[in-house]
Amino acid sequence: MSSHGEAIPMIARRSTGLRGEAHVPGDKSISHRALILGAMAVGETRVTGLLEGQDVLDTAKAMRAFGAEVEKRGDTWHVQGVGVGGFAEPDRVIDCGNSGTGVRLIMGAMATTPIAATFTGDASLNKRPMARVTDPLALFGARAYGRSGGRLPMTILGARDPLPVRYATPVPSAQVKSAVLLAGLAAPGETVVIEREATRDHSERMLAGFGASVTTEETNEGWVITLTGQPELRSQEIVVPRDPSSAAFPVCAALICEGSDVLVPNIGLNPTRAGLFFTLREMGADLTFENEREEGGEPVADLRARFSPDLKGIEVPPERAASMIDEYPVLSVVAAFAEGRTHMPGVKELRVKESDRIDAMAVGLRANGVEVEEGEDWWTVHGRGHGSVKGGAEARSHLDHRIAMSFLILGLATAAPVRVDDGAPIATSFPVFEPLMAALGAEISRAG
Repeated sequence: MSSHGEAIPMIARRSTGLRGEAHVPGDKSISHRALILGAMAVGETRVTGLLEGQDVLDTAKAMRAFGAEVEKRGDTWHVQGVGVGGFAEPDRVIDCGNSGTGVRLIMGAMATTPIAATFTGDASLNKRPMARVTDPLALFGARAYGRSGGRLPMTILGARDPLPVRYATPVPSAQVKSAVLLAGLAAPGETVVIEREATRDHSERMLAGFGASVTTEETNEGWVITLTGQPELRSQEIVVPRDPSSAAFPVCAALICEGSDVLVPNIGLNPTRAGLFFTLREMGADLTFENEREEGGEPVADLRARFSPDLKGIEVPPERAASMIDEYPVLSVVAAFAEGRTHMPGVKELRVKESDRIDAMAVGLRANGVEVEEGEDWWTVHGRGHGSVKGGAEARSHLDHRIAMSFLILGLATAAPVRVDDGAPIATSFPVFEPLMAALGAEISRAG
């Protein structure tokens, strides 16, 4: 049973000659931030290309609850902001559904305004740790009251007289960094975040676009991001690039399905997000970047992926993990069709995503005939080349959209079909996954 209602079992069968253009949804990370910063700006922010998955719609609903006007007219989302520190106290519990990004960023955004808000989510989100965000927010003067282990449901009391904060993140996390920077907006003085490893920088790019003063420098301590508090954020016109994490699925399908040639237009190639594409090229993937350009401060290109029968296993550098953390599940699928060993170290963050993604993928891949080894913060897939994976088993999605989609991609190139116990969570991030893959020629269907 899915926390999204009835479970939707799905099945993927061997498919060849995937062709066409895959118009994947807008970038989820940028969509969340566009709504939140639009709500904290003065005037009307207009957003096109917003990802309309459930996670982002939950963030839009939350911004309305905090007093911003958010509505869709035609293809454009209009956000009438309330200014930094202008959030009103919500009169109901804020339900963030399945979205760790949404809840953690919104907690940061409201933590330095003297209001109270209670947050909850679905069964998966309510198991995830929030202390990694509420600990630094406490330094500003915010207080958090939640369930044991720092879990939702949780009430945050925003700081009445917030203090600026200097915070070194204990683990690389763009969500934690972004929550602290958003909290710093309503605090006086300079808020500083120090990261040992650079994580995705959408928040910094977008904060600068809205008129905040934010600088990043590399020092002996690591990456030091400094935000000057209490700016007036100016409303913006935002075109959301298409999501590289969603692009990963049609791209990887094309690489492992014989005779495929797929174009994925207008993909964000932010260097803090594009690690998967560089890794695939190192493995020998026929993957090219066409029409490279910049949109809204973000680098963008059209990706062309063709069937690549001679993929080789590689050692993925651990420092690349932060730039592709969400893509390891589908990378492990490609690795199953590569020749030799693909070793993925430095990925302990995967243990606390929507599910324990290392365990979920290892169990499902082994069931389908792939040899996998795993440790606390690493895993290794032993591939035997194109046409070597037998399939034929059911994989459990653990209410995790990326696990569900990864196993469906696996089934497109295995000898026997692959079943997934529940594909319902896919709607949270990639609502058009089924029709998009079908249009390319992929045989993915509901198993009934």
